[in-house]
Amino acid sequence: MLTLAWPLAVLAEETKQADDELVAVGPVDLERYQGRWYEIARLPNRFEKDCVGVTAEYSFKRKTEEFTELSVVNRCYKKDFDGNLQVANGKARAYAGETTAKLKVSFVPWFFLFAGDYWVIELADDYRYAVVGEPGRKFLWILAREKTMAERDLQGVLERLESQHGYDPDDLYFTPQQ
Repeated sequence: MLTLAWPLAVLAEETKQADDELVAVGPVDLERYQGRWYEIARLPNRFEKDCVGVTAEYSFKRKTEEFTELSVVNRCYKKDFDGNLQVANGKARAYAGETTAKLKVSFVPWFFLFAGDYWVIELADDYRYAVVGEPGRKFLWILAREKTMAERDLQGVLERLESQHGYDPDDLYFTPQQ
């Protein structure tokens, strides 16, 4: 549901054009990925309509031979920071044999029926930001560990969104943080 990634980051291994297949970064250290992420920007979507102050919190849940699972807690305020705090609990899985940058995420009890692709397409080497998308390019999130992102990092991400990932940065909604 939410997202991650930034400039001078560990990028996808090959440059991508807008009509190419979306490329995820190499392996993501899921232990380092844990913790709180602030949504800096997103492509508008129905499940975050009118959301401000959006955060996503990832924590280790379990590891089996088939997958590693994280719990995901997304929070947002509806309309403004005095509005209703909405909380969505879900889980993310990285499957054995797949890169840990390609997660399946679900916020419904029937995980396998409604799990969406959550691909980390950019990730700063120090995990200070991440960019998350999905193969159909209908969703995108820019996430950071802080409520704001360094201007240099953000501008780098915005420049690469179209040239390397096939997203139009003009379509982004920049998420207010309190």
